[in-house]
Amino acid sequence: MDAREFLDILHVAERLKDTPRHCTTSKRRTESVAEHSWRISLMAFLLRSEFPELDIDKVVDMCLIHDLGECFTGDIPTFKKTDADRDAEDSLLAQWVKTLPPAVSEEMARLYAEMDAQETPEAKLYKALDKLEALIQHNESPIDTWAENEYALNQTYAFDAVRFSEWLSALRQEIHADTLEKITNEGGGKQG
Repeated sequence: MDAREFLDILHVAERLKDTPRHCTTSKRRTESVAEHSWRISLMAFLLRSEFPELDIDKVVDMCLIHDLGECFTGDIPTFKKTDADRDAEDSLLAQWVKTLPPAVSEEMARLYAEMDAQETPEAKLYKALDKLEALIQHNESPIDTWAENEYALNQTYAFDAVRFSEWLSALRQEIHADTLEKITNEGGGKQG
């Protein structure tokens, strides 16, 4: 890949810094998609010793690229995203990936196919981290920034995504405990 191709990829990816997510930070600033992608990548890195049998470098790669399609469509919260939204995002992303230098294009296409299939332990770990990070961020954000449906969603979301791992199941339970404490202490009696 030459220097211009490298810069062109980075210029597209930079859009994620300005693409807002549904969540806010603990100080009420709207989170960007890039920040979410960074933190799930950090989560994967930190779990290297918990999952020594997995290719954690591949999981980090998946985490880094997983939301690049949102460069073209913006972020749509999971509870609002339709099949048509997913199809549009996937199509635009695939078109862009095909324009990349062959080695990068082929590697990304392989990773996206593995991520979509959700058959390998690496793909399952990436997907679980993606979902768990959103819950963690909600617990860190002020509760008055939550949408009405998030009281219930934060108590039920992602349990299915962590079933394959005892460690991740324990993490999900801790996140759930944090959610219940937050609702009790800050929710003004709301339970979903």
